[in-house]
Amino acid sequence: MSDSGQSPAPGGRRRWTRDKEPEGGGERREAGEEPAGLMQKTPIILAKPPGERAQPKAGPGPAPPPPAPPILLMKARGGAGPGEESARGGGVAGGAGGEGPAQAPPREREGGPRPTQPVYQLHGRGLGPPGNMEAVAGQSRLAAPEKMKTSIKLVDEQMNWCDSALEFLLEQTDVLVVGAMGLQGTGKSTLLSLLAANQPDEDPRSFVFRPQGPELRERGGSQTGGIDFFITQERVVFLDTQPLLSPALLDHLINNDRKLPPEYGLPHTYIEMQSLQIAAFLFTVCHVVLLVQDWFTDLGLYRFLQTAEMVKPSTPSPGHEPSAGTEEPSEYYPHLVFVQTRAGPGSFRPRRLRQMQQLLQRLMAHSHLKYRGSLCPREVIPGLPEGPPESDVNLFLLPPMEVDEEPPPRPGSSPLFPLLPPFRGHGSFGTLLSRLRGRILAAARAQISHSLLTERNWFHYAARIWDGVKKSSALAEYGRLLG
Repeated sequence: MSDSGQSPAPGGRRRWTRDKEPEGGGERREAGEEPAGLMQKTPIILAKPPGERAQPKAGPGPAPPPPAPPILLMKARGGAGPGEESARGGGVAGGAGGEGPAQAPPREREGGPRPTQPVYQLHGRGLGPPGNMEAVAGQSRLAAPEKMKTSIKLVDEQMNWCDSALEFLLEQTDVLVVGAMGLQGTGKSTLLSLLAANQPDEDPRSFVFRPQGPELRERGGSQTGGIDFFITQERVVFLDTQPLLSPALLDHLINNDRKLPPEYGLPHTYIEMQSLQIAAFLFTVCHVVLLVQDWFTDLGLYRFLQTAEMVKPSTPSPGHEPSAGTEEPSEYYPHLVFVQTRAGPGSFRPRRLRQMQQLLQRLMAHSHLKYRGSLCPREVIPGLPEGPPESDVNLFLLPPMEVDEEPPPRPGSSPLFPLLPPFRGHGSFGTLLSRLRGRILAAARAQISHSLLTERNWFHYAARIWDGVKKSSALAEYGRLLG
């Protein structure tokens, strides 16, 4: 130990002794021990602030090149600058070096719209989409589909199903389906257009369901073929159908030498089977069915209704195989409303109205259709007194549309009250039409199937029902009996 010039210090430390000094003449001390009277040296900072880096160096010689722009790891849409990108990205270029929090972009400080980043960038960094994107996505989910301007085909003239109506339907259950059927020329398309979106004073060529034109009416032709579809912004579906037992369709079938399906031998049998398929389809998929007539009444039409109710397809069961011991599911039947268009003044008399109701009650006595209670004639004539049960038949009368015009005064006659409108015995066409629309929209919306259907589910359900109607064994047997 003496030859090394070191001696152990208390606590296991060693230090140099004075008898032998190291080379260099200085006194070797322990780390951390400073001689008295000497100040600690200031550390040298090798990095400069960003502001000083950009300034050129004073003195002779060429100026150094400007600093390179920061490297951007992500670039926002819309051509945002580097400053905006670093501010939105949380200081990717400058904030990572501990230079302080990134400043907001100028547009954000001035109150302008804040630029957004793509959703994939935010998700890649573990962040959720910004609030404005969530609002836009929510608005797109809640936005209504495009408003329909005119009707489209649900079933074409060849009795084939069409899928074009699916794009106008939503995934919501508050929907009302209204169908109309009747003989040729009774005003089905005009009535549905006025109930859906049009006004009586508009041009008939702009109606959503195009009615018969003057030339077509003179030739005795039919405007509607198959089933037309229209849905309003209030989510009410209207279905317009081709005329029942139409002579125009029969004439077109005979004169154009159209080939009949092999299961039908005669043209009139094929036309009647088409009408039965349409009526049975409406009785299965509609909440309200309007039977439109322009006079009272055709007994053959009511025999046709009884046949259509007989061949109506049964409501599909909720399961594929019904369990033993369970009750049979109840059949669905819609509300049936008898609408008489072009009704004369004599039809609005209380006695005449009561007679029409009693006759309809006897004709429909054995029917399961809901033809009573939902729309009674007291809505037509508010002063009509209460009567027997047969007075609750759903019968509604509409005068001709020309009735709203003031009749010209007769020559040589002076009215007793010139300022009062002439007495007609009923309300105007517009007043009665608004009452009919209100009663139809207020009809009870029972479940068409055993499960609650959305608009899109109703469309698929209706497609399955139409396929079942065309392949119905009961309709096929009835067609063979007709010959």
